[in-house]
Amino acid sequence: MSVQQILEQVQTGALSVQEAEIILRQGYYEEMGYAKVDTDRKRRTGFAEVVFCSGKADEHLLSIYKRIYETEGEVLGTRATESQYEFIRKELPNVVYDSLSHILKIEKTEKVRVGKIAVCTAGTADIAVAEEAAQTAEFFGANVERIYDVGVSGIHRLMSRLETIQQANCIVAVAGMEGALASVIGGMVSRPVIAVPTSVGYGANFGGVSALLTMLNSCANGIAVVNIDNGYGAGYMATQINRLAVENI
Repeated sequence: MSVQQILEQVQTGALSVQEAEIILRQGYYEEMGYAKVDTDRKRRTGFAEVVFCSGKADEHLLSIYKRIYETEGEVLGTRATESQYEFIRKELPNVVYDSLSHILKIEKTEKVRVGKIAVCTAGTADIAVAEEAAQTAEFFGANVERIYDVGVSGIHRLMSRLETIQQANCIVAVAGMEGALASVIGGMVSRPVIAVPTSVGYGANFGGVSALLTMLNSCANGIAVVNIDNGYGAGYMATQINRLAVENI
C-alpha cells in the first residue's frame, strides 16, 4: 500500500490514524514470520518483488505468491520446479509454468509492452537462460525479439539478423563455451549489451567461468556482464535500459 493510499483511507475513515501509523512504521513490508514481503518495492524501483522459488518450502512459497498476487494482480517467480508448480496450481489455477526457463507466473492479460530488447544466444543449449531473460523482460513490459543459435562458429547466421539486433534498445547476449558472442555483438551495435555467461561447455569451461572471464575481459565497448546463468538479472537490467530509451523517445 502506497503512502497516498494510506492517507486516502485515513481521510475516508477506512483506517484510523493509529492504524496508519502502525503501517507506516512497518517500513512498507508485510511481516509473515518466515518472510517479509516487500510491498513497497514497485514504488521505490518500478518493479514489484520477484520470488526466487528454489529451496522454498511449498507452504511458504504459496503464501508469498498469494500475498504478492493480491497486492499486484500478478506475480513472477524464477527457478521454480515442476512440483512447486503443481502445488501452487491447486490454490492458484491461473498460474503458468515454463519448464524450459523454470519461470512460474501469473500475468495480467491487458499488459502493454513497449520498446524492443533483442535476446541472442550463441547456441540452442543457451536457450534456457535466454528464456529466463526474455520472459522476465516481457513480464515487466518490454517487447522482446528472440534471436537464437547465432554463435561465432557460424557467424554468417548472426550477420543475417544484424539489422534487427541494431534496432533494439538493448541487447542481451547469452553464451557458454568461450563466450565470444557478446564481444562480436558489442563491436557492431550502438546500444548497451548485457552479456550472460552460461555454464554450457566442456571440462575446461569450468562451469561457465571461461565465458565469464572472456566477457569481463572483452575489448568491445558498452558491455556489462551479469553472473553465470543469471538470465533474470539480465532481463531485469535490459528492461530498465529499455524503459529509459522509450521515455527519451
